[in-house]
Amino acid sequence: MPSNETLLEVKDLRTYFHTDDGTLKAVDGISFAVKRGETLGIVGESGSGKSVTNLSIIRLVPSPPGELVSGEILFDGHDILALPEPAVRKIRGRRIAMIFQDPMTSLNPFLRISRQLMEITELHLGYSKAQAYEHAIKMLETVGIPDARKRVDEYPHQFSGGMRQRVMIAMALSCKPELLIADEQSTALDFTIQAQILELIKKLKEETGTSVILITHDLGVVAGMTDQVIVMYAGKLFEQAPTKELFARPGNPYTKGLLRSVPDPTSEQGTLYQIPGQPPDVAHLPHGCPFAPRCERAEEICHSEFPPLVQLTSDHTSLCHFANEVYEASGREG
Repeated sequence: MPSNETLLEVKDLRTYFHTDDGTLKAVDGISFAVKRGETLGIVGESGSGKSVTNLSIIRLVPSPPGELVSGEILFDGHDILALPEPAVRKIRGRRIAMIFQDPMTSLNPFLRISRQLMEITELHLGYSKAQAYEHAIKMLETVGIPDARKRVDEYPHQFSGGMRQRVMIAMALSCKPELLIADEQSTALDFTIQAQILELIKKLKEETGTSVILITHDLGVVAGMTDQVIVMYAGKLFEQAPTKELFARPGNPYTKGLLRSVPDPTSEQGTLYQIPGQPPDVAHLPHGCPFAPRCERAEEICHSEFPPLVQLTSDHTSLCHFANEVYEASGREG
């Protein structure tokens, strides 16, 4: 169960990319917190700023063109943005680990799996080569790779996509991090392997007490694995709530659109709902609410004034002019 102690607190984070087409406000004023032992889901369409938010947390945003413009990232009480790079490197991989989005390109094709697993514990835990080698085998066994002692010396191309993803998880968990960031951890994998990967993360989280940030498009995964959810759109935090609350009573038209887009096996409708239009260009956002051009609820004020962040309950907020109305309507529909 999550504790009440806050492990990570992000305050007013802004990460911009300066390009020839203008300044892209990929993350624009995001604030949230993750407690010890808690799983936070971050959802939203492609380009909403989910991955950039988490690359900012571990200071891996490429610069140039990226720039961490302002904000605070407090990890265990220390601001990561204010730390010198050597201090950040001691945290990255050791106390905060990340499973990157594409297992096909995240592993070095020229190095054996053993070498790639060993360098983490040699660097962060001071293991000898013999200790690191045995630990690498143990981690492969932990993530369910059969005949690990034999396979540890193979190259990435000798592993399937699902097995490579397991290797990435083994690398991320090798130092027993306090925070694990999983970025679309099952993208491009078949449904059986996806389920196995998610079950593995859930099991290891329960055994180690690691906090998890889960970035995904799959709201079904969010419903089954997270304690809290934040919904992002155009670099903004549009809604934040406990998972059960968000699914039962969304307070934002964008969140309602995402939930309506989830396939329902019991529905007799022949077509799947989709939110009209396309996400905006974050370098040239419209006036007012960035979702207004696509929103079925939008009125004149939505196109002219940026919406307020409305406190619906003690732990539920929504960025919308009509948040209270949407929230109440959701309650009646539920």
